[in-house]
Amino acid sequence: QVQLVESGGGLVQAGDSLRVSCTASRRTFSNYIMGWFRQAPGKERDFVAAITWSGGNTYYADSVKGRFTISRDNAKNTVYLQMNRLKPEDTAVYYCAVDRGIAVHTTPGLYDYWGRGTQVTVSS
Repeated sequence: QVQLVESGGGLVQAGDSLRVSCTASRRTFSNYIMGWFRQAPGKERDFVAAITWSGGNTYYADSVKGRFTISRDNAKNTVYLQMNRLKPEDTAVYYCAVDRGIAVHTTPGLYDYWGRGTQVTVSS
């Protein structure tokens, strides 16, 4: 079992930056692919970004490419999502997730463990 705790959400204005973090409970964190997803009210949970265990490969949804950056610090069991040039349409609950497999997925159902999420609200 892996417990994930997100933090760093909040209310910002369009064009601002925000960094959300996700800390895992297990030392084997460094073995896992980590992903960020988001879910707006009334919508499905969508893929945002993912990073391989070494941090050497990153993947992004087209809607955030060039604005968001995923990174990880395995010594701290933490994955980050730096969000720049935020837009009102980025408003959502942001979740981190663990994928114990060897391939990066963008489908939420293929991730094994989830945090409870952190709210990000971007005002216009």
